[in-house]
Amino acid sequence: MKSFATLDDIKVAGRRVLVRVDLNVPMKDGKVSDATRIERIVPTLRELSDQGAKVIVLSHFDRPKGRRVPEMSLAPLAPALSKAVGKPVRFAEDCVGPAAETAVAAVKDGEILLLENLRFHSGEEANDAGFTKALAKLGEVYVNDAFSAAHRAHASTEGLARLLPSAAGRLMQAELEALQKALDAPQRPLAAIVGGAKVSTKLDLLSNLLAKVDALVIGGGMANTFLYAKGIAVGRSLCEREMADTARRIMAEADTARKRIVLPLDAVVAPALTAGDAARTVPIGRVPEDQMILDVGPESIRDTIASALIGSRTLVWNGPLGAFEYPPFDKGTNAVAREAAKLTKEGKLLTVAGGGDTVAALAAAGVEDKFSYVSTAGGAFLEWLEGKELPGVAALLKR
Repeated sequence: MKSFATLDDIKVAGRRVLVRVDLNVPMKDGKVSDATRIERIVPTLRELSDQGAKVIVLSHFDRPKGRRVPEMSLAPLAPALSKAVGKPVRFAEDCVGPAAETAVAAVKDGEILLLENLRFHSGEEANDAGFTKALAKLGEVYVNDAFSAAHRAHASTEGLARLLPSAAGRLMQAELEALQKALDAPQRPLAAIVGGAKVSTKLDLLSNLLAKVDALVIGGGMANTFLYAKGIAVGRSLCEREMADTARRIMAEADTARKRIVLPLDAVVAPALTAGDAARTVPIGRVPEDQMILDVGPESIRDTIASALIGSRTLVWNGPLGAFEYPPFDKGTNAVAREAAKLTKEGKLLTVAGGGDTVAALAAAGVEDKFSYVSTAGGAFLEWLEGKELPGVAALLKR
């Protein structure tokens, strides 16, 4: 298991600590509409502050593309951050230069300062050496608590770690430890659930997971492509027919490696997403030409997916099993999510899930807080599952 420094490895009392977080949160009418990402960074900020660090918070917001865009200022985030941490949070009108330097110089031990949007400067996304040095000048220690931005080699996510003593914050630490337990050194058997619309967007993910897992459950629109590749009619369902050869290759590789691919045995179909009252369950192979597969059926849940979970010790989940946003096509995802949560509570299964739709689906099923770990990191979580090196993580590894 790869090693990285944490807050336990650094001394922060009386020192200026640059903390990279992700405050790219949903806003409505100038106020935070979903504070999940803010709440998750609170333990790191509070711990540093309580230990007497001068806490200087760095973040991006939206995509201003190197220009100062008033609507993308981090100023409205300071009150929300202050409320979450339970301490005053001051705001600086820039993240480098005289305004930032003056604000940083005024910070006392235990106080927290939020700097302006990093992406107001083009040097951030370019990982420009001069911009990175200007940021580094403001601090003595660097803490990265933004796993969700770790797949980008930007000045504040990768460059700073090369210039200052560095460590992972508590959120970053939790994320890395959960993912390492799930994929790098899992308890076996290891199962993965991969859902979503298209095979073409998850080829790297499927290939990497197939090399690691013992069982691979494929759901959502992706499953339709695999069924079609096996010569099974899928009616008017979402299906990438041009990806049939790729699906057949993946199934052949699984057979050769003696890995189990789990596909639906039955399906919930309807003439349209909005026709929930017309939904009915049919066996796979008997999907009417004018119908769409919109969810997995009860036989699939009971006889294949649930049995795959019960026979496993670790589960990685990315993507819903059906059109969960449109009841009653959420039943399959809900049932499997609740079974995974039950096994987690019983100590029989380590469950790690992530991806925007996945987080929303688990929340809708009422089990978001019942999995071992649910990542809100989005793109970084997916790239980790794909086996790609994340620059922000690589920079933290002990050398």
